[in-house]
This record gives sequence, C-alpha cells and structure tokens, in this order.
Amino acid sequence: MPRYGITLPLPLVSLPDHRVILEQLADLGYTDAWTGEFAGVDAFTPLVLAAAWGSPSLRLGTAVVPVYTRGPAVIAQTASALADLAPGRVVIGVGSSGPQLVTGMNGVPMAEPYRRVRDTVRFLRQVFTHGVVTGPFDTIDFEGFQLGYPAAEPPRIMVGALRTRMLRLGFREGAGSITNFLAAEDIPTVVRALGEDRGRGELVARIFVCPTEDVEYARAAGRRMLAHLFTRPSYRAFHEWLGRAEVVALVNKYVDSGDPLRAAAAIPDQVVDGILIHGNTARCREQIERYVDAGVDTPVVMLQSSPELLAGGPAAVWRTVRELAPR
Repeated sequence: MPRYGITLPLPLVSLPDHRVILEQLADLGYTDAWTGEFAGVDAFTPLVLAAAWGSPSLRLGTAVVPVYTRGPAVIAQTASALADLAPGRVVIGVGSSGPQLVTGMNGVPMAEPYRRVRDTVRFLRQVFTHGVVTGPFDTIDFEGFQLGYPAAEPPRIMVGALRTRMLRLGFREGAGSITNFLAAEDIPTVVRALGEDRGRGELVARIFVCPTEDVEYARAAGRRMLAHLFTRPSYRAFHEWLGRAEVVALVNKYVDSGDPLRAAAAIPDQVVDGILIHGNTARCREQIERYVDAGVDTPVVMLQSSPELLAGGPAAVWRTVRELAPR
C-alpha cells in the first residue's frame, strides 16, 4: 500500500517517550503520523515532536482540528508554523466535531456545521495561497487577516467527513477527506457517495485496532465505544446512512430508557468486529488491508488499549507498533 499511518499519541506512552518510536517509524514502513483533538492531547503538540524527532519523509496530519474551538486565523497560524518545521509534509484536516466537544466541553455555540467547515476551508485556501484573506464568508465575520509567518510550502487541506456533502466538500475544495468509525464493508458506500469526485483527492480512514486475542475483552470494549457513538447525532446519522438504522434505533431506545448495558448488548458481534479490529497483529494487518482493497488510500491505525498492552506498558506498545507495520 502506498501510504500507511498511525495515530499519535500512542496509548500508555508519555509524549517524551515517543522519541524512540518516532525516530524509527519511517524505517518500519509508516509514511504518516496523524493526530486528533477531543479530550486528550491537542492535535499539534505530537506533530511538532514528530517534525523534530521523526524522519524527514514522515507526513504529518490532523484528523481533525475542530473549526469551532479553534478560529480560522489560529488554525492558519499554527498550521503554517508546523509546515515551516516539516516543509511539504503537513496536512491540516478540519471538521465540525460535535456538540459534546464544541458546546458541552467548550461552551461554544454550534450552528451550520457544513457551511462553517466549508468557510474554514476557503479561508485557509486563501491565506495559504495569497498570505491574506479577503472573504467573503457566510459564517465567519472578520476584519481581514494577513499571515505574518507564511510557510514556504503551505499545508494541504482535508475535511473530516462522514456523509455525502462533507465527503464531496473535501474532494472538491480540498485535497480529500478523512473518515472514521466504519468497517471495511462500509468503504464502497463512501466511494459511491463521492461519485466523479473520487479521482480528485485522497481518502483517509482512521481504523480502530485493539491488538488482543481476548475476544470477549475486545467485544466488550467495542460495544461500550459504539453504544456511546450511536447516541451522538452525527454518528447516529452516519451509521443509519451506512445501513445500521435498526441497530442504532435499538441502542438509542435502551439508552433513553436508562439501560446502557442492554444498549451495548444490542450491538451484534458482526458490527463490533467490523468497526473495532482485534486479534493478533498479523490478523489486524490483514483487516487493515481490507480497507485499502475497498478503496481507502491511506489507512491510519488508531491503537486501542488491550490486556496485553496494559500488562506490558510502553514496551508492549512499541513492540505492537513494530508488528503492525506494513509488510
């Protein structure tokens, strides 16, 4: 496969202890390091470390930076500084995130997510191309902005996307789209939604991997994750669109009635096993390859804790990163 990424930071490993891993990622076959931004480490600090400690061939990407909790000018400044550290190797993925992060955790009103993401992409395109922004935008009011420290090789822009409009936005106005929380069997639905736009950009998928042969542990962890996910409006709509409306409705019914255990139990093994990859590392690699076969350009491993990792600590995490590397 042409590209193969991993998500930073890794579980159970402190940021300073990532150095030995970052120094060897490219030699193992990893081409990309990606981050997210929710309730843990921010999206940019691990990438600064990767720029300093990693191979000069390693591509660095955010998947994703929320457009409500960081203003467009702040995103532009931070992204340009990162691109100065890693010329030609930075991808800034932006997305709407959801009410839990935007409003619940940051107190920021969230309205018109599609138009806000679209306007942020257009803002970034203007500033990365011309150094200044003149607008106009529907959802961003500003008095003008000039990037005082532009990078010689500006970042590429992608869109965190779940359904048709956002997916097409990433391909039409950016360099592609980033999706996640889906099975390999779901990728053809995503590709069909892109239609003729598919050839215009790159499809990145973050893939959740729990490296354990303890099937019961993995399925229990997967059910907890999905029972929460299926109640979030954007992911509820996403999985309804993917064909899981009956399962999603059942989960929400039990959650609304105050029975979260029954909600988790309502998720079939097939759904859990498709979205949370588990097994030994050889089997996990095979499952990751299925995403590529289905149409993903860049698979990005999102490593999850497992009994083996919890028992072995950072050394076990590093061993697993080596074993999950592309063959």
